[in-house]
Amino acid sequence: MAKSNPYGPREWLPHEKPMLPGSPSTPLHPWPRRIAFGVIGLLISITGALSNALVTANLINLQGTFGAYTNEIAWLPAVYVMGNISINLLLVKFRQQYGLRTFTEAFLLLYALVAFFHLFVNDLSSAIIVRAAHGMVGAALSSLGIYYQIQAWPAKHRLKALTIGICASQLAIPLARLFSSELLQLEEWRGLYLFELGLAMIAFGCVLVLKLPPGDRMKVFEKMDFVTFILLAPGMALICAVLSLGRIEWWFSTPWLGVALALAVVLIVAAIVVEHNRKNPLINTRWLGSGAMIRLGFVMIMMRIVLAEQNTGAIGFLQALGLQNEQMHNLALAIISGVVLGIVASALTIKPGHLNWPIVTSLLIMMVASWMDAQASPLTRGNNMYISQFLLGFSSAFFLAPAMLLGIGNVVTQPKNLVSFVVLFGMSQNLGGLIGAAVLGTFQTWREKYHSSLLGDQLSLLDPNVTDRLNQYAALFNSQLGDPTLLSAQSSAQLQTVATLQANVLAYNDTYLLTAALALGTLMWVLWRLTRQRYLNWRQAQRLLAEQRQQATLATSTEKE
Repeated sequence: MAKSNPYGPREWLPHEKPMLPGSPSTPLHPWPRRIAFGVIGLLISITGALSNALVTANLINLQGTFGAYTNEIAWLPAVYVMGNISINLLLVKFRQQYGLRTFTEAFLLLYALVAFFHLFVNDLSSAIIVRAAHGMVGAALSSLGIYYQIQAWPAKHRLKALTIGICASQLAIPLARLFSSELLQLEEWRGLYLFELGLAMIAFGCVLVLKLPPGDRMKVFEKMDFVTFILLAPGMALICAVLSLGRIEWWFSTPWLGVALALAVVLIVAAIVVEHNRKNPLINTRWLGSGAMIRLGFVMIMMRIVLAEQNTGAIGFLQALGLQNEQMHNLALAIISGVVLGIVASALTIKPGHLNWPIVTSLLIMMVASWMDAQASPLTRGNNMYISQFLLGFSSAFFLAPAMLLGIGNVVTQPKNLVSFVVLFGMSQNLGGLIGAAVLGTFQTWREKYHSSLLGDQLSLLDPNVTDRLNQYAALFNSQLGDPTLLSAQSSAQLQTVATLQANVLAYNDTYLLTAALALGTLMWVLWRLTRQRYLNWRQAQRLLAEQRQQATLATSTEKE
């Protein structure tokens, strides 16, 4: 076991000072310790991300286990995001006031305890409560994984460490689809939680053996912080509930969705008013309301909406065709390969002065991948989507670190805005994913109804193709059904099933085209903003050059006189 404080009390050297309040110092480490920090950082990042991924990837199986309806089981991932978004409001200040060691050990221990209590969940209601708690505790692990990665790399490669730490969580969902089916065979859903508990205990042991270097501590909490939390946390939770359940309960036919949305607006506006008038706000509304931050948040949300095509689009499409996780192993491997390559490419190419171009590249790749998927048919299977999903996996990792670093640059010069940026980044990722699933899922449902109505109008007994298909189905069931009336009804039902499947395929193709259009629109807007900014910089440079020439001319004239 490592000493309680292996680094010892001392003044920080210039290269050891924490980059931001609440972050660890960065002393020099021998290479064996750096490697250990890197491995533990990956373990922590994947442990935290797998918590939600294991549930998201197995909702259909869990629905059967709990005997729940679709609208009931949808609460499991929804409450996880609710807790995750809410607790981010306080985590940064917790690290700053109570120190990294308390933060690390307390939250990993809580994570392990929550995973342990998962094993005693017997019904859906208790599972929802435990998932909300896991969302709160799991929020701490993403930043913890980044801090461990920072220790693994020398100062000149610190951007690579940030890239790996930020993007490692993107591996979680494809990893969950790769092996979670085998875990379900152990003891149904308890197999998932046993694996989760094992990972949490290993991670907890690792952080006890290899501790992070200490950082600076300061008193930062104020009483009004908790007022803001009490207002904003339930407001954001209600938004998450509406986005998660809206397309299942349906937006315009469920009264509680409207009530929840109205109450959420009241709570969020009240929190903004409180923060806007504080001397030391928890969330700097003026900074978040600046043009640069609004544009950054908009781009990140739009990219998350487009990337929802991977789970809501491609995976949802294959599940609609009847495929299960065990039949999509190779597709999961293709996505994992894309994410890994995206992390490597981002780490090798990231430069502080060129953070916009990875975003442009990712949008272009997303557009191409979505257009490729739009050629699907009822015969499409996972192997037909390897390239497109590889590209989406690559782009999901390639843009993430540059997008985060675009905002962190402002935080380094204004550390008080750290909580505000963490809230912005977390909300853009979590809410962006929920908005993407809601938008694409709703659009797919709407287009399926549209195509079903068109196909239904064409299924006339006067059409020889329709009668020929009915005769084929009748021949299939002729040996099983002797009653001509039942045989005719079964043939018609089979034809209707095929028509519905075809309508779903056409609707998913429309959804892929929608994501391609959204990626194209966002790409054009980003390129316009970059072009405009470059033009303004050029004009400013020309103006300065003209002023310098004028001053030089005046100076020359004065010397001659």
